[in-house]
Amino acid sequence: MTLALPPLVDSHCHLGWPNLAGDLDGVLARMAQAGVAQAVVVATTPEDAPRVRELCAGRAGLFPTAGLHPNDVPEDVAGALTEIERLHREGRGTWVGVGETGLDYYRDQVERGPQQEAFAAQLALARALDLPVIVHIRDKEGRLEAYDDVARQIEAEPGVRGVIHCYTGDAAHARRYLDAGFAISFSGILTFPKGENVRQAARSVPPERTLVETDAPFLAPLPHRGKTNEPSFVALTCRAWAELKGLPEAEARRVTAANARALFRLPEPG
Repeated sequence: MTLALPPLVDSHCHLGWPNLAGDLDGVLARMAQAGVAQAVVVATTPEDAPRVRELCAGRAGLFPTAGLHPNDVPEDVAGALTEIERLHREGRGTWVGVGETGLDYYRDQVERGPQQEAFAAQLALARALDLPVIVHIRDKEGRLEAYDDVARQIEAEPGVRGVIHCYTGDAAHARRYLDAGFAISFSGILTFPKGENVRQAARSVPPERTLVETDAPFLAPLPHRGKTNEPSFVALTCRAWAELKGLPEAEARRVTAANARALFRLPEPG
C-alpha cells in the first residue's frame, strides 16, 4: 500500500481569470485529486479584489489577497491605493496578503515613478497590518534594475515580510531578499529548458525559505507547457524542486506547504 503524499499549497494563482473561472468546479476537483489542499488566490486591482474574495467565500482551502499590480497602476494612483487600503482595513481577517504588487520594467506599461509609489505604499500597508506582501519582479532580459529597485524598497521598510513570487532572478538577488526576511517562490519555470538561471537560484535558497506556486493560468510546467496552468500542476513544480534539491518528494511537499501556511497564516488543511 502506498502512503498518501502530504498536501500541497499553491502559494500564488489567479483563479478569477476567465479560462479558469469558467471551469472552476473542474479546476478544484483536479486540484484535490493532485493533493493540493490550499491555494492563495491573488488579486491585481481594487476592482479584482472583491471578485477574488467572492470566489473564495465558502470554498474550503481558497484564500484571497488584495493588491495593485505594477502593470495595473492607473493615473489616479492615490485613489487606487486608498481603495486597496480601505478593502484591507474594512475586511480585516478576510485577506491573507497584500498584493500582487512590485515592479515591472519589462512591458513599460506604467512609468517607474508611479510603480515605485504604489509598491512603497503597499509595503507600508503590509507592515502596518502585519500581512505578507506578494512581490512581482520583471525586467528586460539581461537587465537587473527592477531587481535592484525591489531590494532597495523592501530594505527601506524594515519589518515587512513577504514573498518574491515566481522568482526569475539570480542567486545574488535571492540572497539579498532572504537577508531582508523574505521567502522565495518558484513556479513552473523550474522545469523549462531555458530556466537554468532559476534552477541555480533555487539551489541557493534554503528549503525552509522556499514556496512553490503555479501563477495559474500562466507558466504551466512541463509536460503541460503552453497549456492553461492550474493549481493541480503545482505538484509537478514541487517534484522538480525536490529533484533539484535532492529531497524526497514527500519532504518537499511537507516543507513548502508548511512554509506557505506559516507565511500566510493559513490553517492546517482539514
